[in-house]
Amino acid sequence: MKYLLTVLCLISLVVMNAQNKDNEELPYYEIPDYPESYSAGTVVSRMIDGLGFRYYWATENLRETDLAYRPGKDSRSADETLDHILGLSRVILNSALQKPNDGSQSGEETLSFTEKRSQTLNNLRKASLVFLEADHLEEHPVIFRNADRETAFPFWNQINGPIADALWHCGQIVSLRRQSGNPFPKGVSVFLGNRQN
Repeated sequence: MKYLLTVLCLISLVVMNAQNKDNEELPYYEIPDYPESYSAGTVVSRMIDGLGFRYYWATENLRETDLAYRPGKDSRSADETLDHILGLSRVILNSALQKPNDGSQSGEETLSFTEKRSQTLNNLRKASLVFLEADHLEEHPVIFRNADRETAFPFWNQINGPIADALWHCGQIVSLRRQSGNPFPKGVSVFLGNRQN
């Protein structure tokens, strides 16, 4: 019996350690150091880093019950809200890469929560790194393309559109997880950009 308990404890430790390593590999456990100088690109990069940090901790240790939670029958579930944030992260990244968002492509693949979280965080980090070096934000419009036409919006729309919207929805995730009995992790400082133990 002791042998079985020892084996189970070891397996549990290995699994917990593997989960911690997975999280350490994702960006935004801590917000990156701020740039040495201010420019349009570095400010946008920092805004995206702040979004990534908030998203990381808003989604940390979400359970299936949290993902399925919806405050009302006509409301989005937390998981559906995460789908929306993933889409916004793609719009942000495509603007950074100067690529259109192609609405004519057929349906999305179904992703697990872990895959969505990883893609969202990595999209935001890639976009942040591009904008960190950007000198001219007017060269990064938000472009939407469908089968009939292509429409470009100036970068200003990126700020009050996808970036602000994604921040808004991160707050929704925090609220939804609290309502489903799994509050925001303790010790996380969005002001300092780290977790205080």
